[in-house]
Amino acid sequence: MSAKTVQGPGGKKPASAATNLIAGGGAGMMEALACHPLDTIKVRMQLSRRQRDKGGKRRGFIQTGVEIAKKESPLGLYKGLGAVLTGIVPKMAIRFTSYEWYKQMLASQDGHISGGANFMAGLFAGVTEAVAVVCPMEVVKIRLQAQHHSMSDPLDIPKYRNAAHACFTVVKEEGFGALYRGVTLTALRQGTNQAANFTAYTELKEILQQRQEDPSAPLPSWKTSIIGLISGAVGPFSNAPIDTIKTRLQRTPAEPGQTGVGRIVAIGNQMWKQEGLRAFWMGITPRVMRVAPGQAVTFAVYEYLKGVLEKGREMLPGNEYQE
Repeated sequence: MSAKTVQGPGGKKPASAATNLIAGGGAGMMEALACHPLDTIKVRMQLSRRQRDKGGKRRGFIQTGVEIAKKESPLGLYKGLGAVLTGIVPKMAIRFTSYEWYKQMLASQDGHISGGANFMAGLFAGVTEAVAVVCPMEVVKIRLQAQHHSMSDPLDIPKYRNAAHACFTVVKEEGFGALYRGVTLTALRQGTNQAANFTAYTELKEILQQRQEDPSAPLPSWKTSIIGLISGAVGPFSNAPIDTIKTRLQRTPAEPGQTGVGRIVAIGNQMWKQEGLRAFWMGITPRVMRVAPGQAVTFAVYEYLKGVLEKGREMLPGNEYQE
């Protein structure tokens, strides 16, 4: 089966929406459990200006992680995980389902899809997941991750106790619209991420499949993981400034009378004047270390679960194969 076709193995029908939903959700859950600590480190690096204000050197990602674990306990690295797990299952389900749907819309009559069409399918899928799930999830996640409290000290009570409480508090104090603060930047980041991610993944998958003895056979999981790792690293380097501004935008409430565009411009100008160009790429190391392995896990688990579910769908109760 070519990677540049919407058809299933052996020219069969493409995977069902239910298959994509279940496989995508399962892959997202595994990714979050494996890689969330790196995301917490990335957010802290993007938000921290304390060391620069004191005239000290910037903390690297290892030092930041050690400091979090030391001051807030190792569980501090998993702050915001509840919000991520709540959102990542529908996020990944929507990502893969919408991507496959957009691919079928943009494919040629013979079922093949060009590089440009694949890029657009990834772009649309990224925007879809951003608006549907990612933006509200990240507002809650960032509020939780930004809190500097010890999770091992019951007397150290933070403003936001958990994901549900943070969501309720944000809506109560700032209105429902606060959950969609930075939605434009989030959609731009997710769109460019998934456009680059799916394009790189498809091209690499096609190359490896053509080099197999049987080009129609699925790739082994270790190969899927490697190309997922490579494709996952492409997006973060191209849109790091967008992600950094978005993180700072979502951390704090909006000033009265200030527009979304005005806040974006103000944050960008402040970063440029006070911290320099390098600030726009703060947290790029842990972000790549978070996203790239995350995509390796995601694609490997997704392809595996998709294959298992499709085999189950093709078998009748009497173990007879159904075309």
